[in-house]
Amino acid sequence: MITEKSDQILAELLLKKGIVSEDTLTKIGDKIDSDRSLLEILVSDGLVDTSVITELIGHQDFSFIDLGESNINPSAVALLPEVFARRYRAIPIDLEGQVLVVAMADPLNVLVIDDLHMVTGHEIKAVAALESEIISSINRYYKATETIKDEVDSLESAEKGATIGNLRAVSEEAPVIKLVNMLILKAINERVSDIHIEPQEKELRVRYRVDGVLKEVMRSPKHIQAGVISRLKIMAGLDIAETRVPQDGHCDLSVSGNVVDFRVATLPTIYGERVVLRILKKESILLNLDDLGFLPESLTKFKDAFDKPYGAVLVTGPTGSGKSTTLYAALNILNDNEKNIITVEDPVEYRLPGINQVQVNTKAGLTFAKVLKAVLRASPDIVMVGEIRDKETAQIAIEAALTGHLVLSTLHTNDASGAISRLTEMGIAPFLTSSAVECVQAQRLARRLCPDCKEAYEPSLDALKRAGFPVDDNNRPTLYKPKGCPKCNGTGYKGRIGIYEIMPLSEAVEELCIRRATTDEIKQVAISEGMKTLRQDGFEKVKLGITSLEEIMRVIV
Repeated sequence: MITEKSDQILAELLLKKGIVSEDTLTKIGDKIDSDRSLLEILVSDGLVDTSVITELIGHQDFSFIDLGESNINPSAVALLPEVFARRYRAIPIDLEGQVLVVAMADPLNVLVIDDLHMVTGHEIKAVAALESEIISSINRYYKATETIKDEVDSLESAEKGATIGNLRAVSEEAPVIKLVNMLILKAINERVSDIHIEPQEKELRVRYRVDGVLKEVMRSPKHIQAGVISRLKIMAGLDIAETRVPQDGHCDLSVSGNVVDFRVATLPTIYGERVVLRILKKESILLNLDDLGFLPESLTKFKDAFDKPYGAVLVTGPTGSGKSTTLYAALNILNDNEKNIITVEDPVEYRLPGINQVQVNTKAGLTFAKVLKAVLRASPDIVMVGEIRDKETAQIAIEAALTGHLVLSTLHTNDASGAISRLTEMGIAPFLTSSAVECVQAQRLARRLCPDCKEAYEPSLDALKRAGFPVDDNNRPTLYKPKGCPKCNGTGYKGRIGIYEIMPLSEAVEELCIRRATTDEIKQVAISEGMKTLRQDGFEKVKLGITSLEEIMRVIV
């Protein structure tokens, strides 16, 4: 039976050219095994002359491509209209300088190659692929791209000459609504976390953030900018006439029968208002801590910290490192009818059933500190403070932890030991910090390797040593790297996992805190007591095949 992709493609070519019959291929199919390919059997059995094979593939400089495992470049696809892709059973897969690589069912058809050259304006490098896979790829890659392009084309004429007076009318026209809906639907289908609408000097750029990495999905004429941005502002309840100051809003949309929350933020730039839609997925707040990627030892330390009835548990890391998700997962464990839980957030992104949530409103004078003072008068058992930003908030949070409340909050520091110094810099007395803080956790988010296409490899000793990866010279580990397949959109990664550094405040660390020791001194003592650093935790997940060494080096300096 012909099962190898290269054999299947060769069989299709031989049939197209009339070199062999279907009966012949059926008869020799059973002879094919791991040691003999279709080509070898055809030549050795005398069914096809060597000169014919040479003429077929030897002088054509093309190779066989498995589209099911190939990373198709959307920018290359955009160079060939769908009508020609379907007519010629061909799809562009990459752009190598000025050479367009095109997967074709019949890569020997020079007339089609000439046509493709005329249509795209690029030199064509033909590669062979199964016709069924080409059609499948055309259906997948052209559907959303062509739909969005059609809406952009229909929108151009309506957009020209748009003014403040008619922006609302333009933004409510069918082409604008359909375009925005398509962008949102495509984003949700591709597991996007946020959509960036970015005005440029002569065009409008749209980018998606997938697993923490931005990728460009569309560049459109400047004409459509006003209508698209106004539509998004209207959806979020923002003032479309105000373009000089940043605005924040929120909206709910029903997408494929599910309600999805969006946080919308605008920012005035020199070329117009930049808009970011953050997609808030409700399932992310229902996660259990076990689902976030903690190693067993780290998870035990973190759970022990908030199992206590009072004290402060701090989660640190840069913006977008998943701190809020970790705190929500902890609250899911703590939440029951016997506890009064109140959160203070800016903004409240997710609605948590059974928990009292308060949103900060700085414009109205409702700061973190003022809300926190009021919260403590409401007799809470557990308080979550979205972020400790200033001395007053830090002072109230620390005092609350000392007076019988469990306080969960976040700080912006690079590692766990840095949180102690940060509180001291804010003006918190070190003896208060040492008494109140039970545990500090630092974290990052790294992309998970796609389980369907990750590849095993044996890294070089030099590469491991440069990365600081623990290695035995006589026993190099087997690691995994991204490859790319349709299930991960060709990136090699699918989803994200947390990288954690857990530092409980032991007596030794408390003493260093009171002595105002440096961050490095505190870190060294914590490591000697068994703390895994961010890098060490990341390396453990590399060894387990969860992520790649390159990804850990990207997210952890």
